[in-house]
Amino acid sequence: MTTETTQASTPGYQLSELTKYILRLGTFGFGGPVALVGYMHRDLVEDRKWISETEYKEGLTLAQLMPGPLAAQLAIYLGYVHYGVRGATVVGTAFVLPSFLMVLTLGWAYVRFGGIGWMQAVFYGVGASVIGIISISAYKLTQITLGKQKLLLGIYLASAAATIITESENILLFLGAGFLVLSSRIPWWRRQNATAASVSIQQWMLLASAKAPLSELLTQIAFFFTKAGAFVFGSGLAIVPFLYGGVVKEYAWLNDQEFLDAVAVAMITPGPVVITVGFIGFIVTGREGGFGPGFLGASVAALATFLPCCLFTILPAPYFKKHGKRPGIVAFVDGVTAAAVGAIAGSCVVLGRRTIFTSDGTPEWPKIALLLITVAVLLRFKKLPEPVVVLAAAIIGLAIYPLLH
Repeated sequence: MTTETTQASTPGYQLSELTKYILRLGTFGFGGPVALVGYMHRDLVEDRKWISETEYKEGLTLAQLMPGPLAAQLAIYLGYVHYGVRGATVVGTAFVLPSFLMVLTLGWAYVRFGGIGWMQAVFYGVGASVIGIISISAYKLTQITLGKQKLLLGIYLASAAATIITESENILLFLGAGFLVLSSRIPWWRRQNATAASVSIQQWMLLASAKAPLSELLTQIAFFFTKAGAFVFGSGLAIVPFLYGGVVKEYAWLNDQEFLDAVAVAMITPGPVVITVGFIGFIVTGREGGFGPGFLGASVAALATFLPCCLFTILPAPYFKKHGKRPGIVAFVDGVTAAAVGAIAGSCVVLGRRTIFTSDGTPEWPKIALLLITVAVLLRFKKLPEPVVVLAAAIIGLAIYPLLH
């Protein structure tokens, strides 16, 4: 018993090794939140075995219950598992930094040269390929999560259907799934600890504030993007409608085309989708002021978005880590995870529908072909790095887009 406890508490890796892996994932990890959480499971749980299946599921559940970007929160939690707040901080920074530098460069180019015309051509190929990558990741997560449990399958299907129909993710559905599985496994008189656990999780959601003693514009940016990081639930893709409402409709910082370009930047750059807030922040403040103010705007937007999700992950993490193996918590986690993976699968359909069909519902056959080729290639060559596939899709997009438009 003592030996098992010691082995379980002693990590088989150094923090520097995990940081290098996360830094590489943040640099080359394409496909958005669905793909990124799949990469972390494949690499850290299946291949390296640095993180246990239980620890991963706890992290995924916490990331779904808390507001903010899914993949970033999962990375932060996995850094916390064996190395505490220091590990969470270092890993979280390593995950976000590479893509932040990329969007900073793209933001400068966008402002300097008046838009990025080639981006549409690149996104034409990359968008379809990314849907293929996401679909494979969702399929693998589905296999791992459901097993042969009919209740979990029902929750998964209901969550996927709700996501497809509403094109959004609902925190109440995740919580309801957790309580449903809890109710099916544990009698009501034994549920006190598990119920208290789920209630205490919600208490952390009340922690959100933003103070930015800067110019009026930077203060507005800090306030708005803190709201985005603190109150938007679900994957990084869920933040897009919220950003549109504020950036385009409320503040009129960007027009529709500029916002679409910002979303395209999120899809063609690796790392978390939400990092596009840095691109938006740079454009808003750098359009007139140049690189210096643009850098400040990008930094404030990114910090305001990611700081709340970091706090929402670190603060509840000790409880999850200490009590995560209790039967009540396990039941609750299983239910939430099934709903979360169902939502991820549903988002594949939503994104696929938006990507491979035009606004009037006409199928774009070149994109469909690219999607199917991506899936076939990755299933055939399982060790092929996804960035290679994305690069090939980008080149194809650059070649065929001018011919089709």
